[in-house]
Amino acid sequence: MLCAALALDHAALLRDPAETLGPEATRVQDWAARRAGGEPLSRIRGMRAFWCFDFAVNRAVLDPRPESETLIDAALALGLARRAPLRMADLGTGSGALLAALLSEWPLARGIGIDRSDAACATAEANLAQLGFKDRARVICGDWRELVGQEFDLIVTNPPYIRSDDIVTLAVDVREHDPVSALDGGPDGLDAYRAIMAFLPFVLARNGFAIIELGQGQGASVAALAKARGLQVMAVHPDLAGIDRALVVAHVRDVESVKLLGE
Repeated sequence: MLCAALALDHAALLRDPAETLGPEATRVQDWAARRAGGEPLSRIRGMRAFWCFDFAVNRAVLDPRPESETLIDAALALGLARRAPLRMADLGTGSGALLAALLSEWPLARGIGIDRSDAACATAEANLAQLGFKDRARVICGDWRELVGQEFDLIVTNPPYIRSDDIVTLAVDVREHDPVSALDGGPDGLDAYRAIMAFLPFVLARNGFAIIELGQGQGASVAALAKARGLQVMAVHPDLAGIDRALVVAHVRDVESVKLLGE
């Protein structure tokens, strides 16, 4: 926090430990008070590191966290050709972090980020442009159903998955600083997953994949929702804490899945 407030790197801090703070002391004191009150440093700075980039964050978007990088690892594990012109989509894009990370790994891919929040869309657009992805990414403000009629080779999403009654029990840095719409997954935490699984068969290309972030202990329930919609569960990837974090599903267009699509 001291380095960020003073715009110093760690080497400068070690090299000149006796240097006075000067007029920047007021900023350091303000930041320290905000952090002591539970505000995350990323919110105070307005910046969060994710994958190999720094993303602007604000109260309109979920703070992208390290466990969500598991989705990018899961995408890389699919073995898709790095020079393939993949069509990608990020449902509920927020800051645009997931989409930008994917585009950085597939240099010929193009992607769409979609979000219902105008403020989140503006944040994602700014981040994608700042990181050099403006020509390969498009942000749409609206409902996922606006993507029907298009097909995607790879879809990622980090949906709201906290049970409504559990939100008050979350840590203060999450409960009071992340948008509730990005957290509240309904009474059982599965509302967004139900909507996603009903939607995926209409937009996943043949042999396309979707990678969905999981809340702790939700793997079996979300996998069952996927199978009920004719999607094939391919893998579950744990995060660095050993918690199942990323569910990979594929679209298999056989007779049975076509029947399900007609429901």
